[in-house]
Parts: sequence; structure tokens; C-alpha cells
Amino acid sequence: MTGGQGGGAVALITGGASGIGAATARRLAGHGWRVVVADLDTTGGTAVAEECGGLFIATDVASPDDNERAVAYAVEEFGRLDTAVLNAAIAGRCGLDDFTPQRYRDTLRTDLDGVVYGLDAALRRMREQGGGRIVVTGSIAGLTGSPDVFYATAKHALIGLVRSAAPLLEPDRIRLNTVCPGLVDTPALASMRATLLEHGLLLADPDEVAAAIETVLADERTGHAWSVQAGRTAEPIEFPVLPLASR
Repeated sequence: MTGGQGGGAVALITGGASGIGAATARRLAGHGWRVVVADLDTTGGTAVAEECGGLFIATDVASPDDNERAVAYAVEEFGRLDTAVLNAAIAGRCGLDDFTPQRYRDTLRTDLDGVVYGLDAALRRMREQGGGRIVVTGSIAGLTGSPDVFYATAKHALIGLVRSAAPLLEPDRIRLNTVCPGLVDTPALASMRATLLEHGLLLADPDEVAAAIETVLADERTGHAWSVQAGRTAEPIEFPVLPLASR
């Protein structure tokens, strides 16, 4: 299976009811993919799945069992799972000044744990079938930092997860990458949209990120973090090589 060719390949997309997830579902379906939309938003998710000729499954990515059910559902309905786009995320539920352990955990259970659980569930199926491709939606906040401290914390961790896990998965013919969007015109930014535009900042359309995800799926490389910003071509980020000290 070549990631960018569709041809009936099966993709599971978490957080697929709106924003980047919905745009990714539409783009892949338009190129021949069979898509399973996984989200807590039943109304929005069902609508996107119907528009794409795909399927919807109600999923709380913070639940390991829900991730298992979503992967199993894709396999049961379509026979296999070629790609998982682990996209679901929320804005941070607290910062440093209004910190509580519960709000902190609410943030990380979706933004970090949800990806780890989705990865674990997808890997088992992909190993059984001899390969697959996984894309994690990170953020430029995982590269530069953000006032949304614990959202940025999770996104930094996702880059570390992808870069560390990808080499271990190559023998299984599983490719793992992350896309790191900048500002994207999604419902999450709706309240700040006017202010951001007034400051001259560019907002990417969700379909620009979806196009980048499709590009990454078609690429043969693994373990990369891809920068995605408005009006710019997606490209892998060059990280410094830091050899361990030796005698």
C-alpha cells in the first residue's frame, strides 16, 4: 500500500468530527480511501463519515478500551487498517496560575495518553497484517513552546515519542511520523481569530494540514516531524545530531 494512492486503503482518524481531522477524512476519502471517523462528537462525526462514505465510531481517546474498539471496528468493517491518523486533542485545561492536578491530567489524558493508547492499539493490528502507516498530529507548540503550557508539554512529548519509537517499528514495516501545524483556522481558534489576523498572523486552512498528512503518508521516510504552516510546503524539520560523550 502506497500512502498517497488510496485505492481502497483504510484509514482511522481520531478527532475526525471537525477541523484537521474532518479535513483529513474528506481529503483521503476523495482520493479513494475508506475512512473511519472516531470522535466524542457523535453528531459531527456521523455527518463527516456520511459525507465521506465512511463510518463513525464514538471514541474517547483517553480510554484504552475505546481505542481498541475503534481499531477493531475498522478491521471488522473494512478488513484491515492501513493508516491511523492520531489527531484528537484539546486545548490545555489549566496553566501555571490556575493549576490543579485534575485539570492537568485532563489535558494530558487526551493530548498525550490518547495518542499513546491509539498507537498501541493500531500497532498490534498493523504487526499482524505486516505493516502500516501512522501519523500523529503534533503542533508547532511542541517545537517552540506556547503560553498554553501543558498543551505544549504534551506536544513536545509527542515529538519525542515519534522520534524514539519510529526506528523500533521499521522491522515491522510500520512508518511513524508527526505533522506540526502552526496556527490553523479551526473551531479551537475561533475566539482568537480576529485578534490573530489583526496582528498579521497567517492561519492555515485545515485542508492545508490534511494535504500535508497525505504527503507524509506517501513519503517513505519515518521518524520525522513535519512543519506545516499557512502557504508553505510541508517539510521535515532538521534536528541537531547530539552524539553521546565518549572517550
